[in-house]
Amino acid sequence: MAWSDPAEEYQWTAATEEAAFAARDGAGALVFKGRMWLLGGWNPGDKEHFPKICNSEVWSSVDGAEWTLELLQAPWEGRHTAGYVVHDGRMWIVGGDCNQHHYQPDVWSSADGLNWELVCAETPWGRRVLHHTVAFGGKIWVMGGQTMPAFVEGGDAEIFYNDVWCSEDGATWERVVEHAPWSPRGMIGGCAVKDGRIWLLGGGTYDTPTTPQRLYYNEVWSTADGANWELHTAAAEWEPRSYHDVAAFDGELWVMEGHDGEANRKDVWCSSDGVNWQELPDTPWLPRHAASVFVYDDGLWMVAGNNMTSDAWKLTRK
Repeated sequence: MAWSDPAEEYQWTAATEEAAFAARDGAGALVFKGRMWLLGGWNPGDKEHFPKICNSEVWSSVDGAEWTLELLQAPWEGRHTAGYVVHDGRMWIVGGDCNQHHYQPDVWSSADGLNWELVCAETPWGRRVLHHTVAFGGKIWVMGGQTMPAFVEGGDAEIFYNDVWCSEDGATWERVVEHAPWSPRGMIGGCAVKDGRIWLLGGGTYDTPTTPQRLYYNEVWSTADGANWELHTAAAEWEPRSYHDVAAFDGELWVMEGHDGEANRKDVWCSSDGVNWQELPDTPWLPRHAASVFVYDDGLWMVAGNNMTSDAWKLTRK
């Protein structure tokens, strides 16, 4: 390991405990052109800011304390827990959710956060939600996810995916593998690309009418090409979870917060190899899941989430 005790190496500081944006979870989190960008989000209890459960607001910040509303309503339909990446000099929103009782199989991109272009109206993998999305090797990658029969009008076939798709332009998609060796899963926020590999850390499945039991994993997988996957550990030290957030920061893989089937979590774990994990203790922020995580300004940022407060915290070396 690069260090022996993470508690002696890192510390959290609060940039703000009440940002200008309304509380939300599942909002997109991208670092682009020297700013942090917060895209959309979900809060069914706030009818003023989320009249359709999810919104399409676009916010940005250079310091995590002051946030600017760039767009009140972007042209893409409101959504959360979609795919969000920076690729080819643009921000991308890849797919969406089904809170409007239909899938959102579209792909949008923007070079400035203000003007958004519909790149693809219906992807070949589009009847899914809770997929995992990363930018890697000059392509956008979509992995896993599932259908949600109870949420979509007219019902739908129950499908839990473990396929892998990629695209160079967001419009033309190639299925790299139909069934990866990891069991179907999704519900992973953020992305971890490290050592020339995509890392799949934990995840799970959402309940459906015919499969009411949710699943939670703490496996660690990685791939250098999207097709050939390596299992690094079948049971990491951290509790199995979904709706957690992952990142690569300061030479380490990070797994943070999430839901374990019983409650929201607030634990933070890191590893240099995906096998040996250490916990960073005494997390000062509230338990949450589906937060918005940024690697920005020499720090790892934890913003908002299902604690339903509009806070922003920064992890840095001491």
